[in-house]
Amino acid sequence: MPDLLERIASLPPEKRQLFEKLLKQERLEVRQSGNPSGIPRQSRGPRVNKFVASFAQQRLWFLDQFEPDSSAYNMPFAVRLRGDLDVVALERALTEVSRRHEILRTRFEVEEGEPVQIVDQPARFVLPVVELGEDQEQRVRQLIREDAAQPFDLSVGPLVRARLLKLSDGEHVLCFTMHHIVSDGWSMGVLMKEVGTLYNAYSEGNESLLSELPVQYADYAAWQREWLQGEALERQLNYWREQLAAAPVLELPTEKARPAVLSSQSAAVEVRLSAEAVAGLRDLGRQEGCTLFMTLLAAFQIVLWRYSGQRDLVVGTPVANRAHGGTESLIGFFVNTLALRTEIDEALTFRELLGRVREVCLGAYAHQDVPFEKLVEELGVRREANRNPLFDVMLVLQGTGEQGVPGLAGLEVKAEEWGGAGVLGAKFDLLLGLAEERGGGVRGKLEYRAELFGETLMRRMVQHLERAVEELVTPEGEGRLGELQLLSEAERKQQLVEWNDTTREYERGLCVHEMFEAQVNRTPHGLA
Repeated sequence: MPDLLERIASLPPEKRQLFEKLLKQERLEVRQSGNPSGIPRQSRGPRVNKFVASFAQQRLWFLDQFEPDSSAYNMPFAVRLRGDLDVVALERALTEVSRRHEILRTRFEVEEGEPVQIVDQPARFVLPVVELGEDQEQRVRQLIREDAAQPFDLSVGPLVRARLLKLSDGEHVLCFTMHHIVSDGWSMGVLMKEVGTLYNAYSEGNESLLSELPVQYADYAAWQREWLQGEALERQLNYWREQLAAAPVLELPTEKARPAVLSSQSAAVEVRLSAEAVAGLRDLGRQEGCTLFMTLLAAFQIVLWRYSGQRDLVVGTPVANRAHGGTESLIGFFVNTLALRTEIDEALTFRELLGRVREVCLGAYAHQDVPFEKLVEELGVRREANRNPLFDVMLVLQGTGEQGVPGLAGLEVKAEEWGGAGVLGAKFDLLLGLAEERGGGVRGKLEYRAELFGETLMRRMVQHLERAVEELVTPEGEGRLGELQLLSEAERKQQLVEWNDTTREYERGLCVHEMFEAQVNRTPHGLA
């Protein structure tokens, strides 16, 4: 503590005052809450088999009631295993992971119109083995897609499926499908890490080295509902009420009329940002105190602004939401969704836009504890069958560290590409899912509602995004946003020359009404 006080005393006066102000505020929060963060600590409650559902689970349960046979919230994942696989050790590892994590044994029942979590007793995890005959690679993709598209009944557990596809004695594909109500992207990493640790122990004749979990997902759900009420909830909500007041609906140009009720029909096109362009974005972001996500969000918003003509834009993004004790090592549905609202002006430079995006993102991160479902409820957002509440466009960026697959003793392990985009159905009008590559580039997919957009339009939007990123990191990109050129030379020629080439020869000796009569005679049933 003396060293800290000495360092504070050595700061410039303005920084020392700011630091002392922050310390004073922190001490006030500690006195008010008995907890440095102001958030009550999670604890492990008595183990019964019935628990309250989290806010996120409640929302997915209601969506499932609305469309009970939908696979839109299934989460498929597959890894290819090359080498001498110990199937018994693998099945035993899956059984132990299921015992450790109650959420993998959870299903949902209804009490007074609301869902409750029911945790079933531990049981052996049965891993079916499917031996493949001819056309093995095609059959692998087909079976993964079929399993991913198979809906779950939330009242019947477990809400996770796995099977082992055997190509040969030395090559297998391990397939998982989990419902989002019991899992999220982070959870898939936790699952594979624990399976790897346990498999390595069991295959060598050892016992599990994993310590027991201090809390379970059901404890988190109870804690969340206990904390998010009263003053704690109001403090968070006040930010969002101001931030999202009168938030507009983004109206992108669609090729088909928006139906009264949207289905989940989807398709996707590839996105690829070069390592050089991404490096430029990183450098620019560092200069402006922005992450790569912030710079990509700003570039994406520029494209949305150009397509829609709207300057006030709201884009959604997920956050892991695992900042509170014990949640990092749990499997469960923790991920939260943030609504990021930015106003764009054609007179701004990209650096100035980055400043706005940075401020919006940091404010949202500081108030991320309100579950999106609770936010929609508290803001009184009217739900519609053909719209999502608050936003219809989402951006997701996955880091290089999030893509790794842990090793299994004696096996080469690799994530399996199975072409899943469009199989499970669209949740948003547009979902731009990107991942950082180890070589420095960024690649991913733009998933879209096939009921609204066509492939040609979506490919053009992707080309404009890729061009925007390349242009923004050049000296020319330092200009105003209104001057940013997204069109290629071919597109400019088409719009400025070809589409304006309207010169036609006509009989100049006739009056206008006579030419009109002649056209009527030629096409008597045509629309005037």
